[in-house]
Amino acid sequence: MRCPYCGSPDSQVKDSRPAEDGGAIRRRRICPDCSGRFTTFERVQLRDLMVVKKSGRRVPFERDKLARSIHTALRKRPVEEERVERMISGIVRQLESTGESDIPSEAIGRLVMEALRGFDDVAFVRFASVYRDFREARDFESIISELTAAPGTQTEDRG
Repeated sequence: MRCPYCGSPDSQVKDSRPAEDGGAIRRRRICPDCSGRFTTFERVQLRDLMVVKKSGRRVPFERDKLARSIHTALRKRPVEEERVERMISGIVRQLESTGESDIPSEAIGRLVMEALRGFDDVAFVRFASVYRDFREARDFESIISELTAAPGTQTEDRG
């Protein structure tokens, strides 16, 4: 693994342990050239996924980009990071298990919406406002009424 500090092509693994829900290995590394320390994660990847954008352009799927969008929706919300990581891993597993290599961006958005709907109502509305390209207050009213009308979509008690 290349050192992120000095670019040296080698690094030594000092510690390895399971991360998240057992779906990754966390490795602490040290660079023999600059003594920089950093962490890497190793995950199982069943297949190379490509995201098909609305324009038809194909780009490689990036788990980190998915995680960033979910973390943005959940910013300042009282949720445990471990639960968020399990949700992200679950979405990735769903995408990999479709049997398809090309995944429409809309399908990814729908999976995130489904996951957030049962996870956190505020994050669900935040993500929906971007995913569905809200342009006026009426759009928020519509999604909130959709959220409250769906059975079993109560936000869990955090108190």
